[in-house]
Amino acid sequence: MDFSSVHNTHEKTIFEAVTAAAPRYPGIADDPGLLADVACVALNRMPPHYIRHTADLAFFTTEKERQATLRNVAESVDFAFGYVQARHVMAARR
Repeated sequence: MDFSSVHNTHEKTIFEAVTAAAPRYPGIADDPGLLADVACVALNRMPPHYIRHTADLAFFTTEKERQATLRNVAESVDFAFGYVQARHVMAARR
C-alpha cells in the first residue's frame, strides 16, 4: 500500500507562516533547528486535517472555514515562536 500522497493540510501553510514571521525573531530566524521546532509546536496546536490532493481542500472547504484556518495558523505560529523563544532563553541561562 502506498500512503505517500496523504498529508496534513496545515503543513504547507504553517511552514509558509513560520518563514514569513521568522525575521521578527532574530534569535530564532538564524537557526534552522529552532525554526523546525517552531513549526512542530505550531502544527501540534492545529487540529489534524489530512487529505490526499490539494484540490480536495479547495473543493470541500468553505470561505468561512478557510478564514478560520488562517486565523488559527497565525495564532499557532505566534504562540510557537513565543514558546520556542522562551525555552531557548531558559536553556541559555543554564
